[in-house]
Amino acid sequence: MTTLLAIDFPPVSHVTEWGDVWLSDGPLAINKIVILMWVSAALAFLFMWAAGRNFQMVPGRLQGVGESFIEFIQNGIIMQTMGKDGLGYTPFLGTLFVYIMICNAWGIFPALQMPVTARMALPALLAIMVWAVFNIVGVVKNGLGGYLKSVLFPPGVPVALYILVTPIEFVSVFFVRPLSMAVRLFANMLAGHLLLVSFAVLTTAMFEFFPLAAILPGAVLIAMTLFEVLVIFLQAYIFTILAAVYIGGAIHPEH
Repeated sequence: MTTLLAIDFPPVSHVTEWGDVWLSDGPLAINKIVILMWVSAALAFLFMWAAGRNFQMVPGRLQGVGESFIEFIQNGIIMQTMGKDGLGYTPFLGTLFVYIMICNAWGIFPALQMPVTARMALPALLAIMVWAVFNIVGVVKNGLGGYLKSVLFPPGVPVALYILVTPIEFVSVFFVRPLSMAVRLFANMLAGHLLLVSFAVLTTAMFEFFPLAAILPGAVLIAMTLFEVLVIFLQAYIFTILAAVYIGGAIHPEH
C-alpha cells in the first residue's frame, strides 16, 4: 500500500485573520491583533520611560541603551534627511521607529507568530498620521499658499509643463505618499509571515512523514526566521526615514 503525504496548508484568510473576535463584534472588535497593538504601545512607552527616568552623568546600562538609540535616530535619520531643524522631531520619529519594530517582531515569537503590521489597518493608520504631520508642518512653516505653491508648482519647471506636473505632484504628495508607505510596510511583513507559515507547515508535515526529510525545510525555516529579524528592523527604519524625508521636505520646500 502506498502512503501519500498530505500537507494541509492553512488558507490565507486563516493566517491574516488571526484569532477569534473577543468582547465585541463589528469594526470595534477586540481580538489578538488589537491586544498586541496595545502591548506594543505599552512596551514602547516602558522602554522610553525606563531609559530616561533617572538621568545620570555617568549613564547606567539602560540609560546607555536609550542614549544610543537617540543618537541613532538623530544621526542616522534626522541629520541625514532634515538637518538640525529636524532635531525637535526626535520624540515623534523615535516613538514611531520603536513602535513599528515591536509590532513587526511579534512575527517571530512562538505561539504568537503574527506581525501586527501584516494587517493593513495599522500601517494605514501610521501612514495617515505621518501624512497629517508633514502637511500640517508644511502649512505652519510656509503658510497655506506657500506650501501649496511649493508642492504643486516645483521650481525649475517650464511653465507650459505645469499642466502635466501639477496634477502629478498633487496626486503624488496627497495620495501616493501615504499609500506607498502603508502598502510597503504591510506587504513586506505579510510576505515574510506567509513564508514562515509555509515552511513551518512543510517542516511539520515532513517530520511526521519521515523525520530526516524535515531537515532541509527546517533549515530553510531557521534561515528565513533569521532573515526576518533583519526585515523587522529594516522595515521600521524605512518607514521612519520616509517620514523624516517628507517632514523635512515640508519644512524646507524647494525654492
